[in-house]
Amino acid sequence: MENIGILDFYKEIFGEGNALVDTLLENSGSKDLGHFNVFDTKKIYFSGKSKSEMTYNRRFYYKISLIKGKNLVEFADKSVFIEKQGILFATPKIPYRYIPETNEQSGFFCVFTKAFLSKSKTGLLIDELPIYEPGSDFVYQLNDGQYNEIELIFKKMNAEISSNYAFKYDLLRNYVIELIHIGQKLKPISSSTSTTNASGRISSLFIEYLERQFPIENTSQTIQLKTPADFAKKLSVHTNHLNKVLKETTGKNTTEIINGRIVEEAKILLKQTPWSISEIAFVLGFDEIAHFSNFFKKHTNIAPLKFRN
Repeated sequence: MENIGILDFYKEIFGEGNALVDTLLENSGSKDLGHFNVFDTKKIYFSGKSKSEMTYNRRFYYKISLIKGKNLVEFADKSVFIEKQGILFATPKIPYRYIPETNEQSGFFCVFTKAFLSKSKTGLLIDELPIYEPGSDFVYQLNDGQYNEIELIFKKMNAEISSNYAFKYDLLRNYVIELIHIGQKLKPISSSTSTTNASGRISSLFIEYLERQFPIENTSQTIQLKTPADFAKKLSVHTNHLNKVLKETTGKNTTEIINGRIVEEAKILLKQTPWSISEIAFVLGFDEIAHFSNFFKKHTNIAPLKFRN
């Protein structure tokens, strides 16, 4: 699945039938390496005179983009405008669209699969990093000093990918990890205190079970845990106790948290997929389209079709 995602990405930027696509998919060395590549943005997207827009899509790879130039980045129901320069940490969990506002663009980007980073000797688990957690900022503005520091790492990557060094992929992994840590330091991240009490563990597990159901990637996938009772049964606690714990730890009750996450995914699916309202209702666990429409309108004050348009 990861290589299919990479293949589609290369076809998108280089064109269907381009012989370069197959070349890019071939890593030198073992096939167990996962996939990694790095590109100069100006050479790829802006070799012509017109600016290039990246459309919404769910991708099965990770991408770190160093961006110089005015750009609009849209993800979920949010928009971030990059006035001068920034860095974007894309994950398969969050589809996004990036729209250059001018033709004056430069920077670098690298793409890699989870398999590539999992070979790191640090034992790093990418989805457990704060920068890739649900609700992460995703895009960060950079000052000149920060941009220059990150640009230097990308230039090292660009030089290393073409080298004959036997351990170059180990070195490239280290560069990727360095970028991730720089990204995590761009905005202070509250330290996650160890939850040793039962309430903390229940709250953490609830959020984990909720988030595991997303993103929804095809119309045959449907969420299984939909109600407070579903989660309480999964956690082996009483519904009232779960509600009390969540209210104490998050300020919201069980239903509010579940509904909020379903609404968030509904917005993504309405904006970023061609699926019908009926299909979206089904994957989100609604038996009737009318039930989904009423639910969505109740939480957003707008009908699903109007929101889509």
